[in-house]
Amino acid sequence: MNETPADHVERSMVGVVGCGRISPAYLTAAQRFPSLDLVACADVDAKRAERRAAEFGVPVACTVDELLSMDVDVVVNLTPPKTHHEVSMAAFAAGQSVYSEKPLAMNRPQARELIAAARDRGVRLGCSPDTFLSPAYQMARSLVDWGAIGDPVGAVAFFASRGPEATHPDPASFYQPGAGPLLDMGPYYVAALVNLLGPVVRVAGSTAAGGADRLVLSGPRRGQTVPVSTPTHVSATLTFANGAVATLMTSFEVWAANLPRIEVYGTGGSLSLPDPDEYGGCVLWHQASRTTWRDMPTGAFPAGRGIGLADMAAALRTDRPHRADGELAMHVLDILLAVLESDARHEHVVVESTFTPRRPVPATGVEHDPGK
Repeated sequence: MNETPADHVERSMVGVVGCGRISPAYLTAAQRFPSLDLVACADVDAKRAERRAAEFGVPVACTVDELLSMDVDVVVNLTPPKTHHEVSMAAFAAGQSVYSEKPLAMNRPQARELIAAARDRGVRLGCSPDTFLSPAYQMARSLVDWGAIGDPVGAVAFFASRGPEATHPDPASFYQPGAGPLLDMGPYYVAALVNLLGPVVRVAGSTAAGGADRLVLSGPRRGQTVPVSTPTHVSATLTFANGAVATLMTSFEVWAANLPRIEVYGTGGSLSLPDPDEYGGCVLWHQASRTTWRDMPTGAFPAGRGIGLADMAAALRTDRPHRADGELAMHVLDILLAVLESDARHEHVVVESTFTPRRPVPATGVEHDPGK
């Protein structure tokens, strides 16, 4: 296929399933990525789909079954996590590629089934988080690959907060199994780490919880309590295939902290990186031969929610691998589940899955990557 001119990109037809809180970020993705043509949105609540369609100018509001019968290139799965597997499998059966919000599935067998189904059907499977495709994290990846910090030896990653109950109107789901700080926020941090350092082969984890319930501080449930049934403070050690070792902490128990988000340490220098839950920020590089940090210029290609979707849509057209793929999502999920299993078993847990790191995003951005 010929390269797409820099001032024009082919468009992929996209349908969104699930019109809840996260949907506006995807329903505005076409404003950031011209290659995405949002043609339909669907929800089990027909009225909600109609409201979102009217709000964001989506041509069609329909049922989930109707969307799955449409001629769309990619279905974006924004349904609740427990239905990710079911909806994605239905889209594959209809011959559609899928880009899913995290998690890929609720467990490893479901995730493996999704990967196998996409392969067997000859369609694509993508999954958030895609924040590691931001200009800052792609610059950091290029620096690591170039050898700017020598051989990677270690890393730290810290998510420290008091929890979502101060701002979220109904935070109960954050304190149930399948969530907590590790499975809710950990994917951003672990995806960023493996993008920089490659696959993880072994983990050790310890967990704690600060109380049996949490007080809701905003919204219609203000003053009520929600039960805590999952760890709210998790610490882990991740050992990478290249020999590097990272310390990961995710917590809903921190009132205040002065911690880096992510730092990477090598035999010849260090990198200090921005919040991996965001698409902006700067990269600080400290060489062994210098006494100060350098603020590194990052790329100016379009980024934001939907960059992983746009990358997958472009990859479909140029027949190249996409970056936020099912194998990466499976590996991230595998690592996080292994951390919890390590705590329960009081031993290291081997991470059986792996993934193939993709090359960094070119300066022209994901939509203009010819894959050559």
